Amino acid sequence: MELKIREFGKLTSFRVSDRKLVFMSLLSSELQPGTRRVRGREKRNITLNTKLTRTEYAEVERHCESLGLDFGEWLRGLVLRDVRNDTGHLALMGEVTSLRLLLINTLEPLLRGDKMTAEQFKEMLRYVKANKRKAAEDALANYTERITEQL
Repeated sequence: MELKIREFGKLTSFRVSDRKLVFMSLLSSELQPGTRRVRGREKRNITLNTKLTRTEYAEVERHCESLGLDFGEWLRGLVLRDVRNDTGHLALMGEVTSLRLLLINTLEPLLRGDKMTAEQFKEMLRYVKANKRKAAEDALANYTERITEQL
């Protein structure tokens, strides 16, 4: 029996005798020599994967369809945003948290019947501006902790 081995990118073919040609994937996360560029970018040849239940996959599939994205595109974007520490969520959460701080800290005294002067309101705005980032970070950390516990 003769065994000939040829490599085609990530596939390796093994010829067993003259009749049978078997292809097998190389299970490696290392870049192969001679990587080439595809449409002006580095070729994507590393695979990440996970396992989902059928129900979880159906949820993800519906979400991707609603965004008009393929599953792989959506997952790649999600992973890279998380790895690159996209601050968009923190900025948005900061604004939402500042509104919450402002409402809680101004409505409570007003509901008790107290009056608020213009100077007190300006002081409240300074307080909110100074504390919104910390409050947003705490809220996001709390949210992430709850999500992790559910998994």
